[in-house]
Amino acid sequence: MKRRMVLGGAGFALASPMIMTRAAVAQQTNADTSMSIDHAMPPETHRFNVGKFEVLVVKDGARPSGKPQETFGTNQSPEVVGALLEANFLPADAFVNSFAPVLVNTGSDVILFDTGMGEAGRANGLGRLAEGLTAAGYTREDVTIVVLTHMHGDHIGGLMEGGKPAFPNARYVTGQAEYDFWVDPARAGTPAENGQKGVLANVKPLAEKMTFIGDGGEVVSGITGMAAFGHSPGHMIYRLESDGRQLVLTADTANHFVLSLQRPDWEVRFDMDKAAAAATRKKVFDMIATDKLAFLGYHMPFPAVGYAEKIEEGYRFVPKAYQFDI
Repeated sequence: MKRRMVLGGAGFALASPMIMTRAAVAQQTNADTSMSIDHAMPPETHRFNVGKFEVLVVKDGARPSGKPQETFGTNQSPEVVGALLEANFLPADAFVNSFAPVLVNTGSDVILFDTGMGEAGRANGLGRLAEGLTAAGYTREDVTIVVLTHMHGDHIGGLMEGGKPAFPNARYVTGQAEYDFWVDPARAGTPAENGQKGVLANVKPLAEKMTFIGDGGEVVSGITGMAAFGHSPGHMIYRLESDGRQLVLTADTANHFVLSLQRPDWEVRFDMDKAAAAATRKKVFDMIATDKLAFLGYHMPFPAVGYAEKIEEGYRFVPKAYQFDI
């Protein structure tokens, strides 16, 4: 009994100063009782190995939006789209789109796949790739190859910085069909005109250092390009393979882990050829599900890595756990 009393008394004695402090703070008329925090923090990063390849995923940023049906399932009603979201524990009237460039260190090359939003996104909290690389111990100068999966603005925005190449020691690799489409003068006066302006400003100045590949083209040993057209006219994905481990960088083949995967036939606003994009989604994710391959999707929930399980109408996203740690 005495021991209990002593401990209880000690506990009260220890707690009393805290109680007094809170009371004193509460009496201050100018006390700031908000939970607002405005600390500069580096963007999220995630590192894992695929065989001998080190893979680093950087969160270039995230952007919340309303009215999901205006982007995903544009050939469906808002009610149908909202019901699928709610069935997956998501709000029916909003979604978050994140952006995940990938760095692959093969031991011989440091290869960056896509470059995020760059300068144009910083006013909205995006364009944080360079910060993420720094936080992970890399510099822009370390990058030896930049691979562009396609040439939409959120993938090429970080190529230039202050009018100069952001990765001064890099050469570039991209799909031939993609480049040819965007630099063609025929894009002027079409819905693709604004996108072309970004390509002419950020990509074309680097053309002399660019290697153009097609389906089956090799970036370096162990990294192979695969045609996945539809989202854009020359959209490419990339298979990484090292020591028997594999990872497919699916880029924008699927843009939402529920709406694009569970319903691959649903039309997506940003797919330039919607029928071709749907066919590509099914082809690519059938392969991934059947062969039980890991994939990394540019717009999947960070760290954007997982697996696809076949279900009735499409695929279920299964996030990566410790598969690459053992």
